[in-house]
Formats: sequence, C-alpha cells, structure tokens
Amino acid sequence: MYTLSYTIPVNPEGVEPKVTQAQVWRGLEMKCENAVPFVNGMTQCDVLERKDNTILREITFMGGQSKEFLTLFEPVKVQFERLDGTGWIDNTLSESEQGLLLTFTFGIKFPGIEENSAAEKEKGDSMRGAYVGAVEATLKRVRQMVQDGEL
Repeated sequence: MYTLSYTIPVNPEGVEPKVTQAQVWRGLEMKCENAVPFVNGMTQCDVLERKDNTILREITFMGGQSKEFLTLFEPVKVQFERLDGTGWIDNTLSESEQGLLLTFTFGIKFPGIEENSAAEKEKGDSMRGAYVGAVEATLKRVRQMVQDGEL
C-alpha cells in the first residue's frame, strides 16, 4: 500500500480571509456530502445513506466509480474508506505552534501493481501532485465559501 501524509497550514501568512477551525470543519462536512466542488477530477458524488456520524456514498473520480464509507470525528477528523479495499484517506485538523493545520493521509492500493514494490512507489509518486493538490483545493474552496458568505 502506498502511503503519503501531507500537512499544510490553514492560515499561512498573507492569505485572506483567515478561516476558523469551525469553518474548515463545516467545509469538510460539505465535502463529505458533495465532493465535486472540492476535488478536481470528481464528477459525481451521491450520498446513499447518512446515519449518525457516518456517510455511505458513491463517487466517480477520474472516470472510475467506487463506494466510500465515511466516518466523521467532529471537529477533528474525517476518514474515507473505499469499500473495494483499495484504500483510505484521513483529513485531520490540528493546532500547532504554527497555528491550525490540515493533514491528509492516504493509503492507496493500485490494482495490478505489487505492494511495496518499486513500481508501486513510482506510481504513487507520479500521483503525488494530485494528492497534494486535493489538500490545497479543499482549503481554497473553504476560503472562497467564507469570502462569499456561504460559511
């Protein structure tokens, strides 16, 4: 399984508007309900079931369809688990000396590629930009919603 963890400051110097943990959390909840505005390459996101702090949804990402089971640990973490066994993603908010941070941690299996192989590392590394971009796109969308008065 290819793993990657990437952390960015929520409110880096010079970026406006500044957003609160509550606003980022609400943005993450909205991303769970409809990720299309948050994730480049996602064209469909349908909630199939919502119960307590969990969501079952079906997505189309880069042409491939899958079902995901999401667990929300308010106000700190959202865990996305692909039901086909190909991986999981955690979105975690935390406070640090640098202020509020957003960390995405991925564990992804690539069908047809041997786990823990050089080919898996090469494939994962080739997609690193897309994974990192997803973190940045999420915060950009939250910031835009705050600026537009939606959050």
